[in-house]
Amino acid sequence: MVDSGTTSRDVRQSTAQRVQRASWALLLALAACTATDPPIRATEGVVETGPPRTFIAVVQRDWHTDACLRVQDANAWVMTLARGFDGASVLCFGFGERQFVVEQRHDPLTMVAALFPSRAAILMTVLRATPEEAFGAQNVIEVPVGNAGLGGIQRFLHESVETDSAGNPQRLSDGPYPGSLFFAASGTYDAFYTCNTWTARALQSAGLSNVKDTVFARSLMRETRAAIAHTADAPH
Repeated sequence: MVDSGTTSRDVRQSTAQRVQRASWALLLALAACTATDPPIRATEGVVETGPPRTFIAVVQRDWHTDACLRVQDANAWVMTLARGFDGASVLCFGFGERQFVVEQRHDPLTMVAALFPSRAAILMTVLRATPEEAFGAQNVIEVPVGNAGLGGIQRFLHESVETDSAGNPQRLSDGPYPGSLFFAASGTYDAFYTCNTWTARALQSAGLSNVKDTVFARSLMRETRAAIAHTADAPH
């Protein structure tokens, strides 16, 4: 005969363990969204028809992801973010919790607080190399986009960066390595809107409507590949 008290206790312990594992997974996702490892080479100091006009890139950096634009495809406002970086060829953008990535506060209280809506930051990484050269070809997916998709992701970037009354981007500080800057984000970070969720929304704004929101990098890369394949197979 099974003791009901023991069974009830085991169920409570099992539930507590599952909650604990889920909490640690979310905290790990937060830590991963720092993306403090530099690329190999960085600078110093919408549904469409027809052939794509250009490509944007999705970059996986361990548990973090960035969305990247070629400088030649960036509009004037996006280029204001990279003012002073001569010779730039690619601009990569990622999202993170502001206290954690900018202020480098990694204490348990800050990490737990970040599971709830909190201030966020955009990290821009300026490359002189291609994303494949900077991060490794195995970590990069090129996404074909047309004019509408390119315009969509640039509007998304504009809306993601906090601006002052004159429309100027709010710069926070230098980034964690040469060729990177932090800007204040207009949105908030939480356990269900991480760096990878932000990248998914960037791709959705570029026309990959089949990319689903996700908190993990590997899932996002899988979603992106599937969305590209679906778009390629769709009748025009």
